[in-house]
Amino acid sequence: MVGRPAANVIVLIAALYTLLPVLWLLLAATKNTTALFGSKLFSFGQFSLWHNLAALFSQDGGVYGHWYLNSLLYAVLGAGLGSLISVSAGYAFDKYAFRGKEKAFGLVLVGVMVPQTVLALPLYLVASSVHLVNTFWAVFVPVLFNPFGVYLGRVFAAGYVPGEVLEASRMDGAGEIRTFLRVALPMLGPGFVTVFLFQLTAIWNNFFLPMVMLSNQNLYPLSLGLFTWNSQATVTPDDYPLVVTGSLLAVVPLIAAFVLLQRFWRSGITAGSVK
Repeated sequence: MVGRPAANVIVLIAALYTLLPVLWLLLAATKNTTALFGSKLFSFGQFSLWHNLAALFSQDGGVYGHWYLNSLLYAVLGAGLGSLISVSAGYAFDKYAFRGKEKAFGLVLVGVMVPQTVLALPLYLVASSVHLVNTFWAVFVPVLFNPFGVYLGRVFAAGYVPGEVLEASRMDGAGEIRTFLRVALPMLGPGFVTVFLFQLTAIWNNFFLPMVMLSNQNLYPLSLGLFTWNSQATVTPDDYPLVVTGSLLAVVPLIAAFVLLQRFWRSGITAGSVK
């Protein structure tokens, strides 16, 4: 067993491991190229944040703004629709009896264990056959389906939606779709938010699939766009402040989402932990 002091040390190390890169990013985004490479790691240099922001949004015709908007569309819209699909499928697995249910759910669990990078090439071939390569839909459609979200949806349905409530709704004359939308879905709110946050983070950090699917820079998400600029910065080091400042802005939506939705997320991750 780990004692309390040892546990505190482990938590402190984990906190430093998480926060120090963010602190460096915050300080580095305020420096110009000379200070970025010439000053100490966690020190202030000549304050150039406003200049870096202006250069960031004017570089290459303001393409960074397109990348930011693309990431918001891919991640927020994709996570919203994907979470609804996952929670609906998990609800169906938990509340309905149908032939081959457990075998189908076993396939979902197998899907959880398959790395997304392995699926990139098959997805590219499918998208190519229906002429979707290098379009918004080539990245948006695959992220709607998340086996781990379906698994969580079933856990949340078992923990949050009593069968007696559904029976009462049916006895009052509500159909299955109305029962799900009016009765079950509000009760699954914490679970929906938890799946949404997991999926939002995964889509926001998605890199390999957009790299395989897209060649038009105006369709890039932030992850792929910043990677492109970072590759160019090895030749033109003056671009490094743009990459650093762009990376700092890229983490803002995720932090905002976790802060605003933590109340639902905390209650959601404990679903099913107590019987």
